[in-house]
Amino acid sequence: MRDSIRKVKKTVQSVKGSMTYTQIIALGYFTLILAGTLLLLLPAATKSGESAGFLTALFTATTSTCVTGLVVVDTATYWSVFGQLVILLMIQIGGLGFMTMGVVFAMILKKKITLSVRGLVQESMNANQVGGMVKLVKNVFLGTVLIEGIGALLLAIRFVPQFGVPKGIYYSIFHSISAFCNAGIDLMGSVSGEYSSLSDYVKDPLVSLVVSALIIVGGIGFLVWGDIRKNGVKWKRYTLHTKIALSVTFVLLAGGTVLFYIFERNYTLADMSVGEGILASFFDSVTARTAGFNTTDTAALSSSSKLLTILLMFVGGSPGSTAGGIKTVTMMVLFVYVWSNLRGSKSCNIFGRRLWDEDIKKASNVIIISLIMAMAAALAISSIQDIPMEDIMFEIFSAIGTVGMTTGITRSLSVVSRLLIILLMYCGRIGSMSFALSFTERKKVAPIQLPAEKVMIG
Repeated sequence: MRDSIRKVKKTVQSVKGSMTYTQIIALGYFTLILAGTLLLLLPAATKSGESAGFLTALFTATTSTCVTGLVVVDTATYWSVFGQLVILLMIQIGGLGFMTMGVVFAMILKKKITLSVRGLVQESMNANQVGGMVKLVKNVFLGTVLIEGIGALLLAIRFVPQFGVPKGIYYSIFHSISAFCNAGIDLMGSVSGEYSSLSDYVKDPLVSLVVSALIIVGGIGFLVWGDIRKNGVKWKRYTLHTKIALSVTFVLLAGGTVLFYIFERNYTLADMSVGEGILASFFDSVTARTAGFNTTDTAALSSSSKLLTILLMFVGGSPGSTAGGIKTVTMMVLFVYVWSNLRGSKSCNIFGRRLWDEDIKKASNVIIISLIMAMAAALAISSIQDIPMEDIMFEIFSAIGTVGMTTGITRSLSVVSRLLIILLMYCGRIGSMSFALSFTERKKVAPIQLPAEKVMIG
């Protein structure tokens, strides 16, 4: 895989003169997916010793690199240890970003980090300035190793007694990385049955809370990490971005927990105590925001809970994180814009600051492009296969939000439907707006404005 990363780096260096940062990032993820596909096609990658089909390998490589979690074969029972390690490596690279990992390798080899590479890292992390990128990457990598290490140690408390020392340590590391990177890919199929995820631990506070904490920390955003590390708990010193990300995350987690408990108390939570039901509801609220693990049966959720899950999947985590979705800050920016217009305000203000007009435009573009892609995919899949629309919409928003939750239809999708899901996962990882810009960004916009004319709205 190191050779594949070097090839990606060489590709970036050869095309950077004629391509934009957005296009290079899109090409980088595409190349990484192809490299993973080729590795998973090797007979050594499967337990049967037979080569996986191209579509199966491509789907698995995409869902791993794009940290989604939708699978067409059970990870534990289908892939060998070699195949699982390839998947884990793609999860780690995809979660942190291939440019971040490239810079880490360059620092290890004591290579010079050029300005163009710093610009690529800035673009991939959604940072506001190119200065301090190398230091940020170093802190992100060290922080990731530390957090994933702590998570693995805590999970080992449960997994080592259950599976033995070698397997317990392996499972602890795998699930810690998968949770932190918001991938949701698990190895419990050989223990609890295929596609069971973490259902055996629905009443286990240790596993549920550790996995939830890893998901939240990974999805909060690397720039938020730096702000908290710099200013501690001094709220007034946080940047506007950090304040919005933390506020929306708290509201979604708390609100989601309450609503899931209300919606599911007579369904999936019927045989649980109040404490167990709250724990399960909290995990549902956390994992719906791009993680993909599940402790309750997703297919058995009530229609209200499925709709709530779709909404949470659509929002996702925060910008510059391992999570997907349109992002918490994007949603809040648009809400503030609408609220300001309803009040007749001339500016969009939040937490004592005014939002930039460019950020408002970008937020609108991200949401509209994502919705258009989702609706187009829903129409296409529903015209190809006779599947309930509720399940199709759930699958689509799970893919474009890089979540990985499913009602169970992933394995029954046709070839064309799987290819559409692969495309949505890819777009969700690089960003729907980035995907669109990768085709249009080089086009020059004429500096001439046409005459304006009013139209009727509403």
